[in-house]
Amino acid sequence: MGVQGLTGFVEERGVFFTELRVRDTKLVIDGSSLYHRLCFAPDADFRRGGDYGAFAAAVRDFFGVLRACGVAPFVVLDGGRGAEDRKLPTLRGRAAEQLRAAYGLSRGAGGCLVPLLTREAFVQALGRLGVPFVQCFAEADREIAGLANRWGCPVLSLDSDFCVFDLAGGYCPLSHFQWQSVRAAAAPQGCYVPARCFSAERFCRHFGHLSTGLLPLFAVMNGNDYIGLEALEAFFSKVRLPRGCAAGKGGKHLRLQGLLNWLAQFAEPAEAVDNVLKYLKKHQREEIRELLCTSMEDYAPSDVNLEDFFQNGSYECEAARKADVPQWVLDALAKGKLAPFIINALILRSTFLRVQVENMQRPSAHSTALPIRQVIYGLLLRLSHSTEDASSSKQTNELPIVCEFDRCQKTVKKTFVQAASLPPDFCDDRFPLDKLMEVPVSCRQMLLLETLGVKMSFLEPIPSHLQLSVAVTCYWIRCSEPKVKLNQLKALLLMVVSGELQRITDDPDPTVLPAEDDSVAYNEFLKWKEKKLQNDFDLDAAHSFCQWQCCLQMGLYLNQLLGTPLSEPDLSRLYTGTLVHRLYQELKSAPSVENLFILSPKMARLYLVLLNTVES
Repeated sequence: MGVQGLTGFVEERGVFFTELRVRDTKLVIDGSSLYHRLCFAPDADFRRGGDYGAFAAAVRDFFGVLRACGVAPFVVLDGGRGAEDRKLPTLRGRAAEQLRAAYGLSRGAGGCLVPLLTREAFVQALGRLGVPFVQCFAEADREIAGLANRWGCPVLSLDSDFCVFDLAGGYCPLSHFQWQSVRAAAAPQGCYVPARCFSAERFCRHFGHLSTGLLPLFAVMNGNDYIGLEALEAFFSKVRLPRGCAAGKGGKHLRLQGLLNWLAQFAEPAEAVDNVLKYLKKHQREEIRELLCTSMEDYAPSDVNLEDFFQNGSYECEAARKADVPQWVLDALAKGKLAPFIINALILRSTFLRVQVENMQRPSAHSTALPIRQVIYGLLLRLSHSTEDASSSKQTNELPIVCEFDRCQKTVKKTFVQAASLPPDFCDDRFPLDKLMEVPVSCRQMLLLETLGVKMSFLEPIPSHLQLSVAVTCYWIRCSEPKVKLNQLKALLLMVVSGELQRITDDPDPTVLPAEDDSVAYNEFLKWKEKKLQNDFDLDAAHSFCQWQCCLQMGLYLNQLLGTPLSEPDLSRLYTGTLVHRLYQELKSAPSVENLFILSPKMARLYLVLLNTVES
């Protein structure tokens, strides 16, 4: 993320930072940077698909610290890839990196990989904690910078692009935000988070008379997520860059430092661009000028006013209007009730399917959930584009096509997938995408359940907050290849029951008398968990649980797109990778572990109801 090499360059020279005591202030937080940071905890397990309970606890602790220090957080998340899809090459490169990491982890090497449902678990945690957040239409950097400048407060992120924006309250890198080392101060000030703050003005002063207005050109010329250096190699090979002061370690930042010193001779970007073009062949100049100017706009103020959203819930965005995104879709996206996957499928007809630690010899774990994705594409694309598109499709009876980037063996490949044809209710001209919520909820629920191959009568005995995950589990049993083993199913259901037991123990229902046997059973479960964990890793079982997560992810997205006809399950109580793997291993050697919750009649009953429902 951000400008190539810039983080290392500013870290080596502490002079660009000031010490900051963060308390009693608003703080604009880059949500994507934060959830990556919290997810990569030193003791996290990345091989077994994520421990969303531990992750949600870290999110809760983080915002608890901010509250104790009087900090008012406002979280801003990236949305889709944007209508122009300019970051596609960068995203493909990133997907290949993630695939290499997943392959290494599958073979027992170290490494980090964000578990599949981390973003969804993060959004759910923010909602539970009451932390104000917004999900933007596309990349959020400009909107984060605009909001922070409106309020004069710092930005918290881990993205060197924020060294380029001229931020009134400065940029605090997450790597120097010591929220786990809160300091107390003498009253009346109270406690604070020790942090370091980067100032663009201080940075520019270090390079003579460099104007902050030239930093966007510096970022673009040096290379960022949108533009590579190839176009400017001719410039760098011919120009003599001044060496300036303090060369970097081993000279690895010489070009970066030389470029800053060279730019300092110009008063404003247009003059500098003219001088860059002198070094290029005449026929290239206009194209490169346009490329540089367009890319510098990524650092210009955004037309979206996020203060409006946080005050009255309205998210207005010109780019979304140009892309013909229905207002209810934009509103749901902004409130985190739809995922970026949905907006990418809608406006780009293109999606990325994130790799997990799976068996690379087998087809991608996402292939199990393909029929669910096809229904999502059918809903989004059937009448969402211009009527001209719709009429030509009708004449040829062609279904829309979506391009998916997914794993094939050990490479990222693109495949073209046809959208599903939908039941008559959803093909009715009265209900295009912008009127999807006017389709009766019973029809929307029926489409969801038919896609998952389950009847509502089967789900009646299941608590409402578990119905979607049970329906997804039924789908997984039916569609997985190779077939799910009985012990894998039992391990998964025991894990779900453990989450329920934890829920009623930690957050008891005030209207129901707590049952003594529930807390006894929970304590016994905790004792069992503390026993030494066998460190076996079964790659085929991991692959099967990856398939379940893929099905759950697409089940969640389809449910959201249909206006949540079934309750959304709490991911922090639903999936713990280390636990499900351990249960599976123990069921193979000690089947009695199936009676783990026998001391609680209520939980023992729930387990049997879940098992009977799925098996039937």
